[in-house]
Amino acid sequence: MVLEICVDSLESARAAQSGGAQRIELCSSLIEGGVTPSSGLIGAVRDSLSIPVFVIMRPRGGDFSYSAQEFAVMKRDIATAKSYGANGVALGVLLEDGRVDIERTRELVELARPMEVTFHRAIDWAPQMEEALEQVMDAGADRILTSGGAQTAMQGMHRIARMVAKADGRIGIMVCGTVRKKNIAELAIKTNASEFHASLRKPRKSPVTYRNQVLSLSEPGVDDFALYAVAAEDVRGLRDALEAVKEARQIPHVL
Repeated sequence: MVLEICVDSLESARAAQSGGAQRIELCSSLIEGGVTPSSGLIGAVRDSLSIPVFVIMRPRGGDFSYSAQEFAVMKRDIATAKSYGANGVALGVLLEDGRVDIERTRELVELARPMEVTFHRAIDWAPQMEEALEQVMDAGADRILTSGGAQTAMQGMHRIARMVAKADGRIGIMVCGTVRKKNIAELAIKTNASEFHASLRKPRKSPVTYRNQVLSLSEPGVDDFALYAVAAEDVRGLRDALEAVKEARQIPHVL
């Protein structure tokens, strides 16, 4: 049973490890769903953590159909992550019709080796997820990150269960989509998955006291001073809930 925490800062990465995460996915700009972080952040996180670090390979926000230039950026970013000692990458490439771009995905998987490769939630935008599952396996990825094509894992739980059964151990299925300590036991039991992914960031107050009230660098309605971080105690709560499921699975039934 593996718990992966999505983080976008060194502070959150350290908190995730302290709270018991077994792996992190490192991103920037989680407000856009996560894009590739800077080399400086990759290096700092890798130097600070002992658990595996996976780096997202997403050159921009928006859809997952990339131009030749954007695809070239992804290849350079994979090389950078590898040079900094990352343990894996998370990526997803789709064709314009939403199907998995098997050729390009396979090229990135081969370039990433010996790092592991997670095909991220791009799969949730595929028109036929069961077909997409086979395509990702054909491309050689190690696992798939999915909410079952739904907004939350609870809503997509039955499809995730079907994907786990269809994968039959040939590829890992990692559950995501508002995974919390109150629902992780039900998700684990009903999907039969063994890997779970969560972003547990919470807002905290900025220490900055002066603000220019007539200036904004963000879109209207966005607080330029908003800070979000992962708290170790939240990770610990989720990890403890997952461990309870693991222990329950190991208890033999007594007739």
